[in-house]
Order: sequence, then C-alpha cells, then structure tokens
Amino acid sequence: MATSADSLHFFGIRHHGPGCARSLLQALGALQPDCILVEGPPEGEALLPMLQSPDLRPPVAMLVYMQDEPSHAAFYPFAEFSPEWQALQWAGRNQVPVRFFDLPQTHAMALEAARRAALKQALAEQEEDAAEALEEPEAAEEAEAAADNALAVVDDAPELEPVAEAEPANPMPGDPLDWLALAAGFEDGESWWNRMVEERGDSEALFEGINEAMTAVRAEVDKDEQHWRGEEYARREALREAWMRQCMREALKAGYQRIAVVCGAWHVPALQQNVTAKADAAVLKGLPKAKVQATWAPWTYRNLASSSGYGAGVTSPGWYEHLWQCFEKNQALAQDGIAQQATKTIVPAATLRTAGWLTRVAHLLRSKDLDCSSAHIIEATRLAEGLAALRGQPTPGLVELNEAIATVICMGESAPLRLIERELIVGDVLGSVPADVPQVPLQRDIEQQQKSLRMKPEAASKLLALDLRKDIDLARSHFLHRLRLLGIDWGVPSQDAQRNRGTFRESWQLQWEPELAVRIIEASVHGATVAQAATAKLRASFTPETALPEIAQAIDDALLANLPALVQALIETLAERAATTGDVAQLLQALPPLANVYRYGSVRQTDTALLATVIDSLVLRAAIGLPVACMAMDEDAAAAMKTKVLTAHDALRLRGGEGGADADETRQAWRAALKSLAMGDAAAALLRGMACRLLLDEHLLESAEVVQQFNRNLSLGAAPMDVAAWLDGFLNQQALVLLHDEAIWGAIDAWLSDLGELQFAQILPLVRRSFANFSRHDRQSLGDKAKRTPVGGGAAVVALRPAGAAGESPPWDEQRALLALPVLGQLLGLNLPQALVGEAQDAPDFDVFAARA
Repeated sequence: MATSADSLHFFGIRHHGPGCARSLLQALGALQPDCILVEGPPEGEALLPMLQSPDLRPPVAMLVYMQDEPSHAAFYPFAEFSPEWQALQWAGRNQVPVRFFDLPQTHAMALEAARRAALKQALAEQEEDAAEALEEPEAAEEAEAAADNALAVVDDAPELEPVAEAEPANPMPGDPLDWLALAAGFEDGESWWNRMVEERGDSEALFEGINEAMTAVRAEVDKDEQHWRGEEYARREALREAWMRQCMREALKAGYQRIAVVCGAWHVPALQQNVTAKADAAVLKGLPKAKVQATWAPWTYRNLASSSGYGAGVTSPGWYEHLWQCFEKNQALAQDGIAQQATKTIVPAATLRTAGWLTRVAHLLRSKDLDCSSAHIIEATRLAEGLAALRGQPTPGLVELNEAIATVICMGESAPLRLIERELIVGDVLGSVPADVPQVPLQRDIEQQQKSLRMKPEAASKLLALDLRKDIDLARSHFLHRLRLLGIDWGVPSQDAQRNRGTFRESWQLQWEPELAVRIIEASVHGATVAQAATAKLRASFTPETALPEIAQAIDDALLANLPALVQALIETLAERAATTGDVAQLLQALPPLANVYRYGSVRQTDTALLATVIDSLVLRAAIGLPVACMAMDEDAAAAMKTKVLTAHDALRLRGGEGGADADETRQAWRAALKSLAMGDAAAALLRGMACRLLLDEHLLESAEVVQQFNRNLSLGAAPMDVAAWLDGFLNQQALVLLHDEAIWGAIDAWLSDLGELQFAQILPLVRRSFANFSRHDRQSLGDKAKRTPVGGGAAVVALRPAGAAGESPPWDEQRALLALPVLGQLLGLNLPQALVGEAQDAPDFDVFAARA
C-alpha cells in the first residue's frame, strides 16, 4: 500500500515512467480514492473534459502561454505510458474529481518575466558603466594602475608552503539519483531507475520504497548550504511545494476522505513535512500575476526524449511505449483465463516482451533492405536472456537487447544501431488533438489548408517534391512560403539536384515540431488567415530606412508566397525609393532578387511588366553612377563591389531581351558603364580587369583589344599590386580564357617573359593567389599547355620535318615517329607522300611484316 497520512495517500512517480504507471493503476484500483491531485498547472483543468475524446491521442501536451507575449510558454507533455495520463484516464472512467495542484503558471510566468527584466536591466547597466569608463580615460587608467599594484603586491608576497588539499565535504555526484545508483552498483541514476522501477513487474509496494529512498536523499541534500541545482531553482521549488501543500489542505477542507496525491517522487518528502499553513502562506504572499491561456497541442516522442533538452525527458520513449503495450496485452490475457493458462504453459511473458521488441527490430531492418532473418531473432533472444541471467536480472532490459542486437544482427556495425535508436528506441510518433480544442483563428486556417492540400503533419522528416505546373503543387508552394514568412518553419527548402531541375520544380523538407504551436500563436496577432498574417507581418517589417535590397528580397518572398497585392505595393515602393537614392551599391544589390522574381513570373502566373520597368530603371541608375562609385577604393571595398557588379550582371542576363527598345537601352547603358570602367584609369585595378573580362565574354571586345589592355595594365611601369589585382579581376577564378584564347595566353606569356628577376619575385606571390582559385583540373591543363606550347607569344606551328631549316629540334624522336607512318596511313586512310613512306621503310628498325599486318 502507498504511504499515507490520515486521508492523504502519496504516490511518488517519475514523469513518463511505464513502471510507475502500471503500479499506480493497481494502487488506485485498490484505494478507490474520492479525489485525485495531479502535479500539473491549474489552468489546464478546463481542458480535462476533452480527455474522453477519441481524437485526443497521446503524445500530447498542455500548452500554457502568456496572452501578451506568447513566446513565454510552458509545455506539460503526456504520453500513453505517463503516470499522470493514466491517473487522469482512471479518474475519467470512474467519475472521480481531479485537480491540478502545481504552482499556477499565472504566477510562474510572471516571476520568470520579472527575472528576465531584471537580468536585462543589469546587462544594460553594465554596458552603460563600460561606456562611461571608455569616455573617462583617467578613471580607466586609475583602475588599471590599481590592478597593476595589486598584482605587484601578490608577486612580492613570500611564497607559502603548499598545504594538502582538503577532501570535499560532499564527494558524491550532482544528481542525487546517482548516489543510489552508485550504491547499488549501477553507472548512473537513469540506468538504476530504469532497471529497478520502469522495467520491473507491478507492485503496490513500489511507492513505499520510492518514498523511503527520496526521504533519505533529500535529507542528505538539505545538509548542504547550496542546492545542487542552484539557488534560483531552490526558491522556485519552495514556492511550488508550498502551493501544493495549500492545495492539499483545501482538498481536506472540502471533505474528501481518500485523496490520492500523484506527483514527482522528489516532492513527496516535502509534502509530508509538518509545515503550518501560515508558513506556506507567508512564502506565497505577494506573488505577481500574468494573463495566461491553456490549450492542447500535439507532441512527439523525439521532444519527449531527454536528448531534446526536456528536463523531465526519458532516454527511450519508444522502448517505454513497448513496455506499456506489453503490460496492456498481459492485462487482456489476464481477463481470459484460458488464454492466460495457455500462455503460461508455452512462452513466459518476459520472453514475449523480448521477442516482441526484436520482431519490431526485424521489421524495421527489413523495410530498409537490411538482412534480418528469423534465426537472427531467435539467437538474439537467447543471448539477451543469457546476459540478463549472468547479471542477476529476471528479464532482459534495453541494455541486454541492444548488446544482443549489436552482436547477432548488426555484426558489430554501428549504423544499424543508430537507425534502431532513431526509429524505435526514441521513435517518430506525433499525437493529435480534437478539432474543438481552444485555438486561435490562424491555427484553424492552417489545419484547414493542411487538409485541403493533403499535407498531413508528421514527426518524421519527409522530402516533398513539387511540380509548379500543377495547381495543387503550386498551392502547396504558396502555403509553405507563407508559413516561412510567419516564422513557422514546418518546411525548409531543400537542394535536391535530381528534383529541382528547371524553374518549375521545388523540394521541401517537412517535419512538424511541437514548438510550432507557439509560433502559430505568436503569428496570430498579424491576422486570422495565413495570407492575411503573412501580408501584415511583411508590411510591418518595413520602415522608411529600409534598404533597397531588403525591399527587393521582400518582393521575391511575396511572389513566392502568392501575395499579389503586396507584390504590387512593394514594387511601387521600390520604384519610389530607387528614384531618390544615389547609392549604387544598394541599386546593384536590389537587382538579383528582382531578376529572380522576373525569372519565375511565367511559372507562377505573375504579371512582370511593371517589374521589368523597375529593373530597367535600376540598371540605368546603377550604370550612370557605376564609374564614379568605383573610384578611390581600397582592396576590401573593391572586392565587395566586384561581387555586387558580377551578381548584377548575371541578373541582367536573366532579364533577357524581352521588352523591346527599353531592354535594348538598358543593356547598352550597362555595357557602356562596363566599357568606361575597363578603358579608364580611375577605377580600382580589380574592377577594371573584371569589366574587361565581362566585355570579352559578351563579345564586345576582340582578342586584339584585350591584348592591348593587357599591355597597358601589365606594363613594367605599373605597380605590382595593381598588376596582380587587374589580372585577378580579369581571370575571375576561371581558366577557360587562358586555355582557349591563344592571343591572351601569348600576352600573359610575353608579359611574364619580359619581367626582370626582381619584378618576377615581387609579382609571383600575387599571381599565385589568382591561379590558386582555379580547380585542380584547370591548373593541370594549364601546366600541360605550358609544357607543349613554345614560348614567344603564341602556339607556333611545328613542321613534321625541319626540311633542312635551321632551328631547334622537335620535342619528339623523329626517327621513331617515322616508323608509325605506314600503319597510320592505312588505318586512317591518309594519302601520305611517298617520300615519307619510303623513308620510313628504309629505316633500320622498320618491321615489314608488322606494317603489312
């Protein structure tokens, strides 16, 4: 029987523990309480009638949030194997009153908000003090001098003899459960609790042992002056336990005779203490309040796991679910005496639990095309049971099962074990809530669109490929882009090379997270529907000081989200701002997003006529100011401007030739600006070289003109840094122009050949920096070309035979080359001169039979 005091019966449990849940159900059945107090937020009592709804399927969570600031929220998760959930279900089936008796979130959130405000104010005061210290150099110097004096005193002090370190007062680990685990021979408290409580059989006496253990542990903890989790945590726990005791007094005052108190095991000793009501009232006096609301929200096993950062999480939610399901199956068998007797005589319940888990492992591995036969399952079951027997355990636990799986099935490989951990031990299970739960209008609109677009939220990550030529896929794309504008990242754009070919394809990585419920509540202040909220939030993000690139990016986002009214308004705003700005950098940065919008216009059924006009006006203004903007720049500024000009140039290519005379005028103005940069001397050398390369790629400069620019910018009188910068800008991390344009190759070759030893030593590191950006294949191709091409400014034509001319010998053995001529002539059908063939046949090494073969 559970520990009791008068009418109060305490059941100390671990949150989300199936062993505690099993024992609690038996204890409640034996006690038959007339009132149940459950650790939870009192604001959630209004949600308890929904527990009987078949649409409320765990894992779910009570979500409590501040009305004024929804980002301040608290979740109270429940799984099917959570003791609190089973207590609530038992109370509903037996018509027993239930109350949540934890500290209300109306006080807890107000306290947390006050703490954050105080911390923020303290940080602001520290920044002000630091700023004042910087403004008063004398005070800073005095403080520094005082610090130096203090260090000098310490350095001059006589050395003391070393003193033996005192043993720590409490050498035990931080977590009190680890104390019990070490005493029992376990590595940590998690494994000890899992083995002794959650994986054991049902027992009503479990709670007596838990109460005794927690009382001893808390007595040791109270001896320390400092709490093992900090003073702030200790103060909050004192408030919670004082409130719980007050709620227990109210239940006794209401006349209940058998009150079941279901709470965390850690709190039981504190709730049993003989503390007066006056003392608790003094602790709770003057608590601040905040307006809060509560609702149900879907939850996942991944968020229930301790690896997610959840303080009361468990390491293996999927395994705990399996333990609970085995318990339910045993209960069903217990109701059928014949089936129970047959099961007892054939296979023990522990073996059924072990084999059932390994069967799930087999199904998973086979679904991933991994080998797992029935023999594997049989041998793994035997090995797990043998390991449990060697360790003195009645049944195999998760540790023994994992070791058996790793040995028999995985053959020591770790990859299948990671798959099992992700898919089974933790699991991807997403709960559901009824449609009539308290929701904001935006939540209802999102759920309605999810149903109409056939996009079911799932806890597992899934790749969604969209074809924008289809109406439903286009609507899905609009929906996901609108959610991203609201900060609801249910879907994240994925770079799938196989499925993103063409402008009409998109790929999204979908994964529903419980935290998105809070994001939806936060976004609901902007509108009742997704479209309204996205439009309002994007509008509110702009101020008169918003830069042109941000407006241009917003146009792209609004187009992808299919917000036509907002797109039109933003284009007009951009045109007005562009007409009054003289910042060439902003004009250039605004072009790529607009060109992207123009590119998607036909696919997304958007009128781009006005957009084309805006692009043309931006290009014209940028072209007018570009030569002046590129003057007097240092190396970093020139590199930044180079990136902006290149992206703007690519954007202008996306603009294309549509638009008639206006488009032609735009291109001519841009090319004139590039030519002014390339042929002038005022711009930075890096930008001049880049402009020259762009004009060459557009076939606006002949190779001879480019060679002329090489001779002018790479002359011996130019500064080495300017020469290297010009060459870096011209090459633009691309080696194709050197590989395929012999004139430019010859110009660089001639320039390098004319350099003196001192100049070559100065220029070599700078040129190597430009060539280092080439790919390995390009560098190898350049090296091969340099080996086979003679110096002197071009690829000289080397005759097959020197014909008596004076000069250097060819780079091959002529006598050996002649031997292959007859065979090559027959294979390729060449009409070679008879003189060459005859000379080859007269060679001393010529093989007549090989030639005829």
